[in-house]
Amino acid sequence: MGFKKYLAKRAITMFGVLMATLLITIALVGSNMDTILKQSVSLELRQQITNNKNLVSSFKNPEQLDAYVNNQINQREISLGLDQPWYTPYRLGLSMYRILTLDFGHAKFLTSDTGSSDVKDIILEKLPRTILLFTTATAIVSFVGIFLGSISASKVNSKIDRITSGFAILSSSFPVWWVGIIMIFLFAFLYPIFPARATPEVSPADPSYITSLLYHMTLPLITLVLIGFGSWAYLVRNFLVGVLQEDFVLAKRAIGIGKKKILYRHALKNAAPPIITVLALSLSGSLGGAIITEAVFDWPGMGRLYYDAISVLDLPVIIGATYVLTAFFLVSIFVADVLYGYFDPRVRRQ
Repeated sequence: MGFKKYLAKRAITMFGVLMATLLITIALVGSNMDTILKQSVSLELRQQITNNKNLVSSFKNPEQLDAYVNNQINQREISLGLDQPWYTPYRLGLSMYRILTLDFGHAKFLTSDTGSSDVKDIILEKLPRTILLFTTATAIVSFVGIFLGSISASKVNSKIDRITSGFAILSSSFPVWWVGIIMIFLFAFLYPIFPARATPEVSPADPSYITSLLYHMTLPLITLVLIGFGSWAYLVRNFLVGVLQEDFVLAKRAIGIGKKKILYRHALKNAAPPIITVLALSLSGSLGGAIITEAVFDWPGMGRLYYDAISVLDLPVIIGATYVLTAFFLVSIFVADVLYGYFDPRVRRQ
């Protein structure tokens, strides 16, 4: 199978999984989402009509105004297809199209920093911050982990190998929220180097907001790196130990190629497919598991948004956040499959 055909096959598969996820999501919320949409339509139209003083004054009595408002609400519901059950083909297709275009309606309680209740605006405001924090942490963790893992694999049972393995077990034993609380206590209260809350106090419109955001990001970033790089180094070490025992490595050593060249140019390249898979899964998993981390540090991202939406049962925000995180997970898996097929041609032949 050619590489382009392999890409097309994987893309179609991932799109099918996304469509199935959308159908399951719509089926789970079903009539509840209809109730929320009708309430949103009613609230929006009543506000629009009430704010139009000339229109309100044209009615002789409140009964005429109420009749007009109810008529407008019914017309809007019909135009949105809300007069039909959610499980009809038209409604299912319309709902899937709206979700695909990030049209999740309006939040019931939550708003963006600019005051917008549109779920799309709220998500697009929070998402870049989560990506910034967790992709930066994953990049640092993977770089440090690959470097330490490579050294440990080339010096099995050495002192650095034992330290790396021990630290991997130690760091993996503690939940990130517990380490986060300890870090906040140490470096925000005992030694006030970083702020306790990761949410900047300045407005997003302020020119210094980016600098403030990066400063507030430092403590959660350090925590994520401390938790992650030990286990990463241990995984890379185990992958490379197996590769370094292959016959081609012994042959390269026999012809006099240096250890570092064999390790970084040949062994690491052959161990790349499983490393890339773990990297993609860890990145997507960190985005999905950002709820606790961002809630502990009060980082203004998707995880914190998810936590707030669940706390007040803001269903449109929960659905929107679930869809976006699912899409990111599928994209990361697709990227992993592409890189896996690039580094290992045997995968493309299956």
